[in-house]
Amino acid sequence: MLDKNFDPTAFESRLYDTWEREGAFAADPARHARPFTIMIPPPNVTGRLHVGHALTMTLQDVLIRFHRMNGRDALWQPGTDHAGIATQLMVERELQTEGTTRKAIGRSAFLERVWQWKEEQGGAITRQLRRLGASPDWSRERFTMDEGLSRAVRTMFVRLFNDGLIYRAKRLVNWDPAFGSAISDLEVEMREVKGNLWHLRYPIEGSDEVIIVATTRPETMLGDTAVAVHPTDERYTALLGRTVIQPITGRRFPIVADAYSDPEKGTGAVKITPAHDFNDFAVGQRHNLAMPSIFDRAARITLAEVRDGANPHDPEFFNSLEGLDRFAARLEIVAHLDAIGALDKVEPHTHTVPQAERGDTIIEPLLTEQWFCNAEVLAKPAIAAVEDGRIEFVPKQWENTYFAWMRNIQPWCISRQLWWGHRIPAWYGPDGMIFVAESEAEAQRDAEEHFGHAVELHQDEDVLDTWFSSALWPFSTLGWPENTPELAKYYPGDVLVTGFDIIFFWVARMVMMGLYVMGEVPFRTVMMNGLVRDERGQKMSKTKGNVVDPITLIEDYGADALRYTVSAQSGAGRSIKLGPTMVAANRSFITKIWNAARFCEMNACRPDPGFQPEAARLALSRWILDAANRAVIDATAALEAYRVADYALICYRFTWGDFCDWFLELAKPGLAGDDADAAERRAVAAHVLGILLRLLHPMIPFVTEALWDELGYGPAGSLIRAPWPERDVVSEASAARDEVSWVIAAISEIRAVRSEMNVPAATRIPILIRDASAETLARAGRWREEIARLARVSSLEALQGDMPQGAAQAILGEATLILPLADIIDLAAERKRLAATRAKTASDAEKIARKLENQEFVSKAPEDIIAENRDRLDAAQAELARLDAALSRIA
Repeated sequence: MLDKNFDPTAFESRLYDTWEREGAFAADPARHARPFTIMIPPPNVTGRLHVGHALTMTLQDVLIRFHRMNGRDALWQPGTDHAGIATQLMVERELQTEGTTRKAIGRSAFLERVWQWKEEQGGAITRQLRRLGASPDWSRERFTMDEGLSRAVRTMFVRLFNDGLIYRAKRLVNWDPAFGSAISDLEVEMREVKGNLWHLRYPIEGSDEVIIVATTRPETMLGDTAVAVHPTDERYTALLGRTVIQPITGRRFPIVADAYSDPEKGTGAVKITPAHDFNDFAVGQRHNLAMPSIFDRAARITLAEVRDGANPHDPEFFNSLEGLDRFAARLEIVAHLDAIGALDKVEPHTHTVPQAERGDTIIEPLLTEQWFCNAEVLAKPAIAAVEDGRIEFVPKQWENTYFAWMRNIQPWCISRQLWWGHRIPAWYGPDGMIFVAESEAEAQRDAEEHFGHAVELHQDEDVLDTWFSSALWPFSTLGWPENTPELAKYYPGDVLVTGFDIIFFWVARMVMMGLYVMGEVPFRTVMMNGLVRDERGQKMSKTKGNVVDPITLIEDYGADALRYTVSAQSGAGRSIKLGPTMVAANRSFITKIWNAARFCEMNACRPDPGFQPEAARLALSRWILDAANRAVIDATAALEAYRVADYALICYRFTWGDFCDWFLELAKPGLAGDDADAAERRAVAAHVLGILLRLLHPMIPFVTEALWDELGYGPAGSLIRAPWPERDVVSEASAARDEVSWVIAAISEIRAVRSEMNVPAATRIPILIRDASAETLARAGRWREEIARLARVSSLEALQGDMPQGAAQAILGEATLILPLADIIDLAAERKRLAATRAKTASDAEKIARKLENQEFVSKAPEDIIAENRDRLDAAQAELARLDAALSRIA
């Protein structure tokens, strides 16, 4: 017997252990079944389950369980990413607490510590995914630093290098001075700050004239190699080709014409520092300018590259800058410029500065020797794959984001100055000759062939960008570069479920690498999910204190309640709202299913393998069987189209509405007894409950599996393998649908009038039917008992004579339901109350509408406040419609 109260902690861990122990999640490449493949976006090995994971992992699990039940050989490939920067930071912080550093213990010992940390603490995220109910094939779990995946990385690097698509070059990169490494453009956040705009006076050689340049970074002036003005700016036409003198270094350089300079900004003249600004770097390339670096890798001033050609008017000050931090140097330089009359003015100025996504360090553009991948060449076939429909984005508008980045893609800096990661498979000879190979032995053989004798080689110190190995995930996890059975069967995958924030980081790079090495796209559909926000629609952040822990939600309300909430909220890539209040409310849906199943159990509604739906005689039986058919058809179509939110709504309406609120309530008195009608009702209830459990299982697997087991639908843990429900044959379905739909509409209309008119709940009222057809009157007669019980009706008769005074009415098809209420409530008082409520609601709605029409309010108000006002307006308009309907009912 089912417990009276629903308690998810009583069965969640037990059921999950059963599934995993019995291999319920396993794919089988030898099985002759059509594959369905999802590659998990590998969470960082350092990670903990967050709300974004809860969303994307639930959506993937819904799809994988659905296709598994449909007989597909479903592979959900799990694994974790080594997360180069994040993991190295974690271990370095541990070393700091011990009073040492990675450099102090050396590379080999440091890497041993990282592996040790990974083994001891790196499994938290996978344990938490189990708590969520995720069902990937854990026997195939991979890690991006596994030997197999490491071999794939080396093989890919060598192939790209041999094809001329990987090269070494000195280019400007985003440099993290605190971490001492290049980082990706995508790992840089542009943040708005309040700063200054310094106007500096640069003397023009051979005259008393000066040209004034404006800059937010006066410290970089030490590396200036030109001043640029717009070619059409008449203020400076006569100065083009003239030479300016840098006020501190005394270095001389030209005034050049370049469209990069905006005549409308600042003074229209900009200083060009090619080694420390990406736009300036492009100007420097166009004009063949020198590119001296004036910062070292810790963002301290270094004068080595600007001493040549320098003629400082104050050598002592010039030399004093050596070794200063960039921001300390800024203060010294500004004070010195002011002292020598080279500072024209200072203006407050709000602008953006690049900051590292991790650590908040201000990023320094730095000219360094790095390894690059020619992303432009790789992007062309990847663009074509989306253009010709081999890859489809859901929702489709995300294709535009993909195209915008891919069509303007820059060389991909793939080297990182870290120790944790895939070390670049390149070795250097004594003359600097580079030997790229999959192993040191191969590099040594190549070197001996080149030099004619054995030489000492040293491997490149850098590691590869984490996203390089992640880009190979769809095929490296399946055994590439070997031609494995898994690779043959499960590549390409069917769908990738991920957030829009990693379209560039990961999605695009997987497409590029997959097409390059496999000749085929890595997946056919990219299903984009939105950001998870708090219950007010605000972005979650630690500073706001509104971050929601999904594990806490699971402990408080159960995994199914959380899974249902994110599924129902997930529609079409939009942002979703999530918080304890919502999950608590949705737990009531899980409890409703539990209580309905317990009610069926108490009324002996047991599964009957011999039940034949097509033999059902009763209209109510045929109606619920037909409703189940429509739910199965609609749910199947929604999941096949990756519309998980629609699937959740279909399940909710069928479960709570059709099955619980109507079928069970209408059937309740007739379940007891020994006659054929009672037996049919019990058999139908058990049959439809079995459909319902299978239909809901992908979304809420724990409660459905528990009920499936307890009620005897199959052995323990077997629902996960049960077939997806199919459409039953239902005789005279249309007639049953019309019949019961009329009954439901009649009860609903009577209930609505009672509620609107404040009729006391315990009061039974008579119902008269006017203008009804013979068929309608016959229906009313057949269902008189059910209508009376569920609508609190004392009698249900055709109207004889005139319309009674003081009545409310409701339209039902061709007929009108009349509720004589004069002796029960004061209709005049009710009409007055409704009118007053309507007037206040209309006033409130008008105020909110005016606020939302105010462009100043919309432009300045926080996003969550605007969303809250829109929700309030929608609610007010819905209430107005309800009040208008109520007023129209009073005769």
